[in-house]
Amino acid sequence: MNKPIFEIVAHRGVTEDFPENTIPAFQRAIELGADAVELDVRLTRDHVPVVYHYYYLKVATTLSGPIFNYDYAELKETQILDKDGKPTAGSYIPTFVEFLEQIGGRIGLEIEIKGPEGQAPQIIGNVLNDFKSLWSSIEVTSFEPALLHTLKTTCPGITVDLLLPRSEAWMGADVVAYRSAELGKLTGARAVHLHPTQLTRDVVDYIAGQSLEIHSWDVNDQDALQLCADLGIPKLCTDHLQQALNFRASISK
Repeated sequence: MNKPIFEIVAHRGVTEDFPENTIPAFQRAIELGADAVELDVRLTRDHVPVVYHYYYLKVATTLSGPIFNYDYAELKETQILDKDGKPTAGSYIPTFVEFLEQIGGRIGLEIEIKGPEGQAPQIIGNVLNDFKSLWSSIEVTSFEPALLHTLKTTCPGITVDLLLPRSEAWMGADVVAYRSAELGKLTGARAVHLHPTQLTRDVVDYIAGQSLEIHSWDVNDQDALQLCADLGIPKLCTDHLQQALNFRASISK
C-alpha cells in the first residue's frame, strides 16, 4: 500500500458524533480510518492522569472548578456535555491508562500534556514507561517546552513534538521560522506543529533545513487542507475527520 499524501489526526476523536476525549469518540476515529487521534492528559487531585482538555470542568462536564480540585473517583461520576451543553448518558472522563489499554495499538496517538501541574510530565511518563510497546505509534506534544524536556528525562527515546500557539501568527515568516526551529531543537523535538496561518514556503523550507518535521494543527477547512498539501506537510490535525479524509482521497486519485 502506498504511503498517504499526509497523515490525518482526529482532534480529540470524532467530536461530531461523540463528546470529545471519550473512548467512543476515539473508537469512531478508528472506524472512519484516521491515522491517529489527538488527546489531552491532565492530573487529578490524587495524581491520576485523565483524558480531558480544559482547565475548568464546567466547560465540558456537569462539575465546576479546576480539574485538580477533584479526585478521580469524583470525576468518574460526572457526565460529559454534548455540543448543546446537555449531559451525555453513559459518558465519563477516562483515565489515561484506560485509554492506552482500549485505544493504544489500534491507531497512532498524539498525546498532549496539559499544564500547569508540575508533576504531570513525571507521572504521565511513568505511565508511558508501562506501555513501551506502544512507543513506536506515540508522539507526545505540548505548548510548554519545559514539560517536554522533563518528560524526555523520564522516558528517554520517546518521540516529542512542540506545539506553537496560534497567537504568534502575527509575526513575520522569518521570526516564526527561526523561533519555531530554535525552540524545537532546544526541546529535543522531532517536529514542530504550526497553525495553518503560520505556514509559508519559506517557513517550511527553513524549518526542514534545521532537520525538523513540520506538522499542522487546526486544519479545519478546504483552504487549510489545500495549503498543507501544497507545502508537503506530512501530518495534520483536524476537528473534521471526514472532510479531511474526503479531501485526501480526492487528491490521491
